Amino acid sequence: MNLTPLKMSKLKNRYVDIAVSLVIATIIILNYKSEGFNSINLTEKSDKTISQKPSEYLYGFNVDSFHIEKNHVIKKNEFFGNILSSNGLTSNLILLLEHEAKDIFNVRNIRPGQKYHVIKKNECDDTPVAIIYEPDRMKYVLYDFRDSVQVKLVEKEVHKCEEFAYGKIETSLWKALEDKGINPGVIDLMEDALSSSVDFYHTRKGDEFKLIFENQYVDGELVGMGKLIAACYTNENGENYSMLYKTKGEEGYFDAEGRPAKKAFLKAPVKFSRISSNYNLRRFHPIKGKTIPHLGTDYAAPHGTEIRSVSDGVVTASAYTSGNGKFVKIKHDNVYETQYLHMSRFAKGIRLGVRVKQGQTIGYVGSTGLSTGPHVCFRFWKNGRQVNHLKEKLPTAKPMNVTELPQFFKFRDEMVFKLNQIKTKDESMVANTNSDGTMINP
Repeated sequence: MNLTPLKMSKLKNRYVDIAVSLVIATIIILNYKSEGFNSINLTEKSDKTISQKPSEYLYGFNVDSFHIEKNHVIKKNEFFGNILSSNGLTSNLILLLEHEAKDIFNVRNIRPGQKYHVIKKNECDDTPVAIIYEPDRMKYVLYDFRDSVQVKLVEKEVHKCEEFAYGKIETSLWKALEDKGINPGVIDLMEDALSSSVDFYHTRKGDEFKLIFENQYVDGELVGMGKLIAACYTNENGENYSMLYKTKGEEGYFDAEGRPAKKAFLKAPVKFSRISSNYNLRRFHPIKGKTIPHLGTDYAAPHGTEIRSVSDGVVTASAYTSGNGKFVKIKHDNVYETQYLHMSRFAKGIRLGVRVKQGQTIGYVGSTGLSTGPHVCFRFWKNGRQVNHLKEKLPTAKPMNVTELPQFFKFRDEMVFKLNQIKTKDESMVANTNSDGTMINP
């Protein structure tokens, strides 16, 4: 077959095109296979990574590497030495443990009904490598016998969870909180937060409250309340807001306008008590049997009730006399002083020269000295003269600096928005928050 030069050129170009196409196709196929292989390897690697569970630790021991016998209970008349001995520890090791523990935790303080846990290298071992004792839910004592004898008191990690609650009063505030499954101890926090606008001694049916507060959890168990973050109490006077806010000076509660919730002086040195004897210049003394001026106000309360300082100040006396019994006196400034009589005992650390904060426990109700029953006689000085504090016009608390108000109002609006999201249905409702601050089931 005779081909013209033109036909030969076209045929040559066609072969070149076919060859180039084959090369390109080969490269694509090889690349695809390579990517597929890598993809499979990556997937396998990813699956392996996902399947690897993180190590779980309990009381500082890897549960995969140690055998942990949990929740042994201390029996009545059982001593810690008996527990150690029954677990194979020698007398010398027990004496050494007691010596190491003396400044950390006294083994004589163990109590029946409390828990301890035995840690072994494996289930078949007779002798443990450590014993854990839990005096309460917030901490544990580690008795470690591995390398050298060590005793440690370990505070457990406390997780704080922000929670929300709503309630309506039918009979009492206490009952309303109890019906909602809320710790009634929040009443004390509400009193601190709303003391300037709400009288909690005279709540009424139909009053409503919304709360944002912290609950504290240890090992997934509720162990107590934290701070009250914000509150709204609605009564005949309308909505009363209060929120916890930290200024440049200190942390405290403020109303919606930025005014401090607390006053310079608390109304009484004991909570939820009653006045058993007023300030009276012509009172008949029940023990001495004659008329003697009573220059204080008596607050009757159960023996052991906490007595609190009514304002910030410095302790000028922490002593005992035959008439006053155990008493504390506090100087608040150049004008005001207070005194608290007939205590059963002083609070820890309360002594001459110590600075105390408003609401701080300084002692406990008793009937020491000349007293007919458990109460605290509260005395109040103004410019060196005893006066009736219930009739005094006392100074107000220091207001927030005006330069801080814009930032506070921004925070207030966030809290009010959160409070307004809380359900107001009659059923019990305590809602948690997600990590981003949004409500779960608002």
